[in-house]
Amino acid sequence: MNPLIKTHSGGKRTVALTPGKRILFLFKDLEKIRRQLRGEVNFSMSEVDPADLLDDINTDVMTPAWVCFRHKPEDIALDAYAGLIDQEQKRVIETRALLDGGFEAIVSGARKGTGSSRETAPQCEKWSGIHLVIASSFAPIHLRNNINLGQLMGDYSLLARLQTGEEIPLDEFTARFDSVTRATLEHGGLFPFIEKYQRGELTVSVPAPKKRGMTMAEKILSSHVVGPNNQGVSLEPNDACLVRVDGGYSHEFTTAQVHHFLSQEYGADYKVKNASKLAVFEDHLLYADGVPRMAPFKAQIETLRRLQREFQRHTGVRDYSAKDGVSPGICHQVAREHFVDPGDFIQATDSHTCMGGGNNALTWGVGATEYAGLIYSGFTFVKVPESIRFELTGELSVGITAKDVMLHILATYAVREDTLDRVMEFGGPGLASLSMDERATLCNMATECTARSGICEGDELAAQWLAARRPGKSAAQIAKTFVSPDPDAHYDGGVHSIDLGTIESMVAKPGDPTYGAKIKALGVVKIDIAYAGSCTAGKEHDLDFYATVLQDALASGRRVASGVRLVLQFGSADVREYARAKGYLELFDRAGVETINPGCGACIGCGPGVSSGPEQVTVSAINRNFSGRSGPGKLYLASPLTVAASAIEGRITSYRPGMFQKSHPQTSNAH
Repeated sequence: MNPLIKTHSGGKRTVALTPGKRILFLFKDLEKIRRQLRGEVNFSMSEVDPADLLDDINTDVMTPAWVCFRHKPEDIALDAYAGLIDQEQKRVIETRALLDGGFEAIVSGARKGTGSSRETAPQCEKWSGIHLVIASSFAPIHLRNNINLGQLMGDYSLLARLQTGEEIPLDEFTARFDSVTRATLEHGGLFPFIEKYQRGELTVSVPAPKKRGMTMAEKILSSHVVGPNNQGVSLEPNDACLVRVDGGYSHEFTTAQVHHFLSQEYGADYKVKNASKLAVFEDHLLYADGVPRMAPFKAQIETLRRLQREFQRHTGVRDYSAKDGVSPGICHQVAREHFVDPGDFIQATDSHTCMGGGNNALTWGVGATEYAGLIYSGFTFVKVPESIRFELTGELSVGITAKDVMLHILATYAVREDTLDRVMEFGGPGLASLSMDERATLCNMATECTARSGICEGDELAAQWLAARRPGKSAAQIAKTFVSPDPDAHYDGGVHSIDLGTIESMVAKPGDPTYGAKIKALGVVKIDIAYAGSCTAGKEHDLDFYATVLQDALASGRRVASGVRLVLQFGSADVREYARAKGYLELFDRAGVETINPGCGACIGCGPGVSSGPEQVTVSAINRNFSGRSGPGKLYLASPLTVAASAIEGRITSYRPGMFQKSHPQTSNAH
């Protein structure tokens, strides 16, 4: 139970601060944070301008990768906010500083908890003594993780009242939530809620039937509602319900904690539901041993691997472990290839789970607590999310990809929070011009938009692609399972038309995916590293993009520029075999490319292609570029075509056919 919640005679419950405990304000002025940690100053909300507080605190800042190598929350808390660094690359919050600071509340700006779904982020606060989290807005997965841990969340006005000594009724903190979320918070988190629900001490009603058109997300959730009289239920945003989960997966970064939580809550002989459509992957840390800064964590990483193997043997879920040091692939890519089907509701312990939406499924990431609960019970709680629709028209110009589309959406819609906590629905005649791999890119990067998920309409191309990967199923059979929005579906985020033909080559400048810029306006940016890979950009069509550029370069007598390292990592074993069959491996070798077997690698700072110093510049096809995520250097996000072209030119540049003619100097200014 949250210690800030006080129960009075008659059952009244209030929230009050603990005398002697402190509040940590996370200012943009990092020295102000240090002064609070040293005990030199305390602040009151009444004297703080919210504009001075840090926005977009991502989960990599709260618990960078090396902190996540620990699976016990009490150990994670030791290095809370280890990723918050100053311009001199020095930590702002040192080891044990939050734990030993006597704080019970923490305050920041907008969009708290963007980025990865890692539940270690709120865990580092809770196990450091933080029980009240204040921000102007929260990223959706992070908000859900706080709820599952029983962490109270509030706004600045509530904090100001608490600091005057007022005891505030609990429902002022929970009233904005649905009845199930309120019950979860008031009973101390998800596990206590599940226990009371299964004992019959709590009930969850099925939303009342209603006549209304539904979006794709609403239709999928309505078909998965758990409970009596659940036939014909039409859902709308903010409906609270329990829904059946079709499948999911975890990886070696998260499985150990899932196993730990299940053993703690349900005993060593716990069971899981529907193991045939659950999976474990060894993909995130496969190459960490080769990164010098990861060397001190070798024993912790091996513990994570060992506990994942133990979990897999215990549960019998699908096993995508590495064999002879080679992984079958990145979880999101392999899942869409092997078992994410149209109409599925899939949950997994990674924020890029939404990539499965390209298969016309509803998929999103959850924290370890929620995943443990849903694979044990077979269901999970959902508050139906709002949707925003992107109606695609026209076709992309030569040299433009779906990555450019997403960088445009990030810089236009996500930056003003139009996509926040909404399902991004993609459709329209322009969608048919995009390959299945390009559609997966659209959905994969929905999480960068702080959206709940992304989902694409199904069509003949999707049916053929899935049929080729689902033995025994024809395209016609698969097409019958597609979920389409109703003509009168309502979109709270609006319907936005995007003419694909107007999209230009873009990058996201270092620090955040929303820092979008058109390449033609970027100026000269010389590079040291070009990284081609990740779940976002290690698919078959991405390999076609890289090959197109490199073939063009070789035909003009060009290779990867001197002083530039181009690293290409396959998204899965199937993609690697595709490249082999197409003759790409020999092509890449002749062009001077370093190819690596499947895995996440440099995307999470755990493999070849990471920067080694702050002066290095990387152009990368990955999905997020938070400071320090892929090494200490500056990282620009770009499309596969841009990454390959930049590697040849030695500077960030967009691609156009024929740009590498022999008459062009090595540093030509091509756009």
